[in-house]
Amino acid sequence: MRKNSTKLIFLFVLAVICVLLYGFYDIKGGFDYAFPRRVVKIAAMVVTGIAISYSTVVFHTITQNRILTPSIMGMDSMYEVVQTLIYFFAGSMSIWVVNRYLNFGVAIIAMVLFALVLYRFLFRSEKHPIYLLLLIGMIIGTLLGSLVTFLQVLIDPVEYLSLQTMLFASFTKVKVELLYIAIVILVMAFIYGYRIMGKLDVMSLGRDNAINLGINYDRMVMNILILSSVLIATSTALVGPITFLGLIVANLSYQFLVTYKHSILILGASLISIIALVGGQFLVEHVFELRTTLSVIINFIGGIYFIYLLLKESRSAG
Repeated sequence: MRKNSTKLIFLFVLAVICVLLYGFYDIKGGFDYAFPRRVVKIAAMVVTGIAISYSTVVFHTITQNRILTPSIMGMDSMYEVVQTLIYFFAGSMSIWVVNRYLNFGVAIIAMVLFALVLYRFLFRSEKHPIYLLLLIGMIIGTLLGSLVTFLQVLIDPVEYLSLQTMLFASFTKVKVELLYIAIVILVMAFIYGYRIMGKLDVMSLGRDNAINLGINYDRMVMNILILSSVLIATSTALVGPITFLGLIVANLSYQFLVTYKHSILILGASLISIIALVGGQFLVEHVFELRTTLSVIINFIGGIYFIYLLLKESRSAG
């Protein structure tokens, strides 16, 4: 416990250093103008990092597998489908796009319904092995991605360019009007998460052991799946989809903080996520000079890390 406390303090200090560097380094155009805008970006990165970390860790608990994430199971793709359908049938000037709150609400509802379908047909059934779920999730993501690509080919080129700004993660154009809603949702999720933290620790023992210890397992899985999908929808609607971030930070937290306690794992994953996002955005803006985007770097590293985890799992299974 003391060793993990030291590690968490180290991560916290590193996260604070990244935040201070990004907030104060090389401010141009006047402090009063530039600094508030950097604060908005930092707040968006912190909210996004915590939401993705939280949702991924609890998703790993209910699936009993550290390779599956909400994004890999196709939830990010569902967000892209919703936005593409809106642009295809209504256009970029419709109320479904102009009204950010309405767009945000539709995205969350669609992703929650998608999560409930996954729960109903996949996770609730004990006969499906975890690798089949992984395969099904990837097929679903590929199918939704193909649908998105097909519809985008038919969309007007001007509409297509407008749509692309919503489908790629960017911290340079944060939707400020959604930031406050995202913070409220995150606080509510933490309040609920604090109440079930002990149950999450028990659920990590597996379905049979959790039921024997008095946990209403199926109900908890459904509640956590809804919570996870809401958090992923919130972060995706705020800055755009970042597919592999949750996979990276959650597994780094497992390896760095060797514990079963979700309170420590979620805190550690959140701090690692803040370091990755804020520190990575600092490098993108001041080292790479915006020649690339943070989401491209994260997805590239995450893809390699995902392959490494698959090979590691196959070796351990053999």
